Amino acid sequence: MNTFEKIYEQVKRIPRGKVATYGMIAAKAGNPRWSRVVGYALHVNPSPGIIPCHRVVMKDGSLSPGFAFGGPGIQKELLQAEGVLFDGEKADMEKCLWTE
Repeated sequence: MNTFEKIYEQVKRIPRGKVATYGMIAAKAGNPRWSRVVGYALHVNPSPGIIPCHRVVMKDGSLSPGFAFGGPGIQKELLQAEGVLFDGEKADMEKCLWTE
């Protein structure tokens, strides 16, 4: 399994209504220093309907300004439709962070 495949497998595990950070996904995929690699992998997500890249946010709950599938407005809409709570423009990390 290559690096991107490892990342995609972890992203697929994030449940509806929860978010994870780039760093969390990097660590779960095998290297906590891969945060930027996670961003690159999600930017070229081959299966947006299957790999829920919209559930990955920055460590403070901020949305990605470069969200590949329509920008941060679309990312926020997708997350809200799944029940993710927001404090302004940031995901409420206290209530919605995926902990496993």
